[in-house]
Amino acid sequence: METLDFKGLACPQPVIRTKAYLEETADCLDLAVQVDNRAAAENVTRFLEGQGFAVATEGGDDLFTVSGRRTEAGASPAASEGTGSTGSVLVMITHNTIGTGDLDLGGKLMLNFLKTLPEMGDGLWRIMLVNEGVKLVCRDTETLAELSALEKNGVSLLVCGTCLEHFGLMEDKGAGITTNMLDIVTSLQVADKVINI
Repeated sequence: METLDFKGLACPQPVIRTKAYLEETADCLDLAVQVDNRAAAENVTRFLEGQGFAVATEGGDDLFTVSGRRTEAGASPAASEGTGSTGSVLVMITHNTIGTGDLDLGGKLMLNFLKTLPEMGDGLWRIMLVNEGVKLVCRDTETLAELSALEKNGVSLLVCGTCLEHFGLMEDKGAGITTNMLDIVTSLQVADKVINI
């Protein structure tokens, strides 16, 4: 089993380097990837699963080993979660409020926005939460219920792992899949329409 040491690398480098290794070593059947933070471990896990690997993760705190054994041919991370279809809308949320004036008002506007998003119907494909937007998916927030409901109804909900780590919120995430910049860029590329909030 080949062991790749990606400790000390910021997101999304562990995923990008794992992807590059698999592209160069097409016959790889067993692989272990070492990283030093939970966000990277979750992202590498999801990537390897999308590539057809059965994955197990060991460790914690500042050392994680993600081990995988290939069971089938896989697809890219974006493809494994569905790609944009005709009329697909991606909503990129970068703040936990709407607007720059009164923060209480901005929080109420964001909650109302999330409650109203289902009106987009089947065209709503994916919600990406980055920067302060990740705070919306944390436990003990009013917005978590709205985002969880959207996810249960088939909307893909991706939450930036680097942002969760930055704010110390990795353990507080209540819904969605931890993601990385590679997934964000790929999602922007395949979406029919992008709405920035």
